Amino acid sequence: MNGHYDDGGEMVDLNVLQSQRDQSRYTPEPITPLTSRPLIRGPAGFSEESLPSYPSYPSGVSGHMGLTVNRGYGEESVASGDYSRPTTPSLVPFHQNRSSDFSYHSQATLTNLVSKPPSPIFAKEWVEPGSIARIADRDDKEIWRGWKRWLFRAVPFLIFANTALYLLYLALRITCVVFAQQAQHNTFAAAWVFIAIEVATAIPSLMHNGWTMWAMKKRQRPKLRLTGNDVPTVDVFITCAGEDDDVVLDTICGACDVDYPRDRFRVIVLDDGGSETLKASVHHLTSTTYPNLYYMARQKIPGVPHHFKAGNLNYGLEQTHLLPGGPGQFMAALDADMIPEQDWLRAVLPHLLIDDKMALACPPQLFYNTPPSDPLAQSLDFFVHVIEPIKDALNVAWCTGSGYVVRREALDDIGNFPLGSLAEDVATSTMMLGKGWKTAYVHEPLQFGTVPEDFGSHLKQRTRWAIGTIETAIKLNFCLYGDKVKRMTSAQRFSGFLYATLSWYTILLTASLFAIPIILLWGKPLVAFSNMVQLRWLIRACFATTITNRICEFILFIPAGYHTGQRGSRYQLWMAPYIALCIVRSFLLPTWLGGQTQAFKPTGSLSSALEERDPQRRKNLPRRLFTILFNYMAGFHLIFVYATLVGVVLVSYRCFFETSGVKNTLICLVIHAFWPPLTFLFLCTSLWTPIAYAIDPPSMPDREELLKRDPKTGVAHPTERSKKIAFGAQSAWFELEYSLGTIFTILVFVWSFWL
Repeated sequence: MNGHYDDGGEMVDLNVLQSQRDQSRYTPEPITPLTSRPLIRGPAGFSEESLPSYPSYPSGVSGHMGLTVNRGYGEESVASGDYSRPTTPSLVPFHQNRSSDFSYHSQATLTNLVSKPPSPIFAKEWVEPGSIARIADRDDKEIWRGWKRWLFRAVPFLIFANTALYLLYLALRITCVVFAQQAQHNTFAAAWVFIAIEVATAIPSLMHNGWTMWAMKKRQRPKLRLTGNDVPTVDVFITCAGEDDDVVLDTICGACDVDYPRDRFRVIVLDDGGSETLKASVHHLTSTTYPNLYYMARQKIPGVPHHFKAGNLNYGLEQTHLLPGGPGQFMAALDADMIPEQDWLRAVLPHLLIDDKMALACPPQLFYNTPPSDPLAQSLDFFVHVIEPIKDALNVAWCTGSGYVVRREALDDIGNFPLGSLAEDVATSTMMLGKGWKTAYVHEPLQFGTVPEDFGSHLKQRTRWAIGTIETAIKLNFCLYGDKVKRMTSAQRFSGFLYATLSWYTILLTASLFAIPIILLWGKPLVAFSNMVQLRWLIRACFATTITNRICEFILFIPAGYHTGQRGSRYQLWMAPYIALCIVRSFLLPTWLGGQTQAFKPTGSLSSALEERDPQRRKNLPRRLFTILFNYMAGFHLIFVYATLVGVVLVSYRCFFETSGVKNTLICLVIHAFWPPLTFLFLCTSLWTPIAYAIDPPSMPDREELLKRDPKTGVAHPTERSKKIAFGAQSAWFELEYSLGTIFTILVFVWSFWL
């Protein structure tokens, strides 16, 4: 028997559960299965005459807010936009559950929802009374468990010990430099610069460690499911702007196919790209299979700001007032490429229904096309599996942009989605927290999308996030003061301040990177001391700091995976120049010097059409190298690595040929370039990432090979294998490098006893 065990040992028969779900899902008759991709892409013989006329609106809706019907193309023009839909069965339940004033105050209308007896299958001891079932005490029960959870509890104590040891080591380094200068009447400038660089590269880690200290607070987020058919109405928005039709259509079909009564939710495609082929395909799906599917495209007037995704979402919110029955009680949103799992709405909605102050609940963004080894650190696993759960424990959960469900009253309270930001999701959840609302992070795998498939798109995405976070922070005074954040807790204020500061910090980090090759070429000692006793204790303090840091990292990265955490550390270094450049252009440079708020754009005429992950169509090696080095400005990374390695070679040459005796040579090497744990090696391999990517980009199969498609309905979901990141050669290489650095640190520590 196919079953699932809860924390207390009770077993739920999943076969019976699926049967109940199948009976609860409303299926219109007749159904025309989508048996081939051409039907999804657009009906054959599509023409204006083939589109039926629009149904009339119910009493109390027609004409509201200046609605006009244009029969010229069988569609309606609503509020200077494009709202099109063929004749379909009217969604009567939406209308019957709404009065003419379009009230959607969810808590007032859902009072009885959580007071009814649970469905018989959920009538167990571990089920709370009502139609919301408590499946488990933890929503992440299926993600990670056992010894890993017990070990993770030691994280706060390890972080405290690691931070304390690092500060002691830093104090010892500074003291030794001061004593050396007094003893030799000389200034060790290189030693001071090296200390500054070590501090600069350690600050992001220390700040993150300070935040993760809050892991001491136990997270209390149960795994819930909304049962039965008496459920709230939901408007599901799918925002798109020029993505491939087949990608968007897979998301549309997945959203329409969720386990939720068909007459209780609508799927609304908000097409900012104005694709005629997508509109035709949505018409076909509406008329043949999904009567609750709508297509909308707003009109963009040249010269008038349209506010990107936030403007598109606000347009959709306005248009729901003109649909039959008015707006839904809740609004949900999906990115164009995010395919929801069937449990999506039933898993997320309960967290809003059990707490009338819960404004928004959001699951993690997970991906099914991440290449082996994830060379560009695109998976976000460390953020979604480590950082967000800690933020959720402190009631600081961010909206991550897709898969979230939001209470309409909360959106009204902040004036809908805030405009003027490249990160409307972060701005929305932050402003809700400032108004006293709560946000929740539902740590379940409920949606899977695609990462950018080329280097340029990845840079644009990540720099846009950084700029959007800073824009939001500036408008909210870095969450420190002001009316918009006056109801935030201290933890919420600290979180908002921290993540904005980390983005600004990339400027300092990039500047410090320039100093590495300079001091190596300079040839001066990086570590100063006045006697051998000081050198011995410096090495031992460095050993203690390095080893505790390795242990701390290993345990801290457990929820996301050890290699994921290491990728994130390298990503912070090689991505810093790009983020710093965009921040300087957006917030520091005046317009007449080229300043403008935008994400990273390649220079020159070449675009990101390298198709580097397609083994058949990728551009040749010279073209890839030229584009990434010059158009994507990775020349800085190449110069840094080359100059650093030249400096290491020159220093080593001097140590071998300008000193006598094995002991003196080894001391010279250690204090000039090879100070443990070989910082220069970690920096070089991290900064080499874009060049390595250009030389040997990962190969990925066609997207269709990563999906399991239902042959009858055409609905696709990622395969289990595609949801996991394969362990590739690059991960093995970095693990070898990291292990060698640790072994080298141990050997130097042992050698210190013979000094």
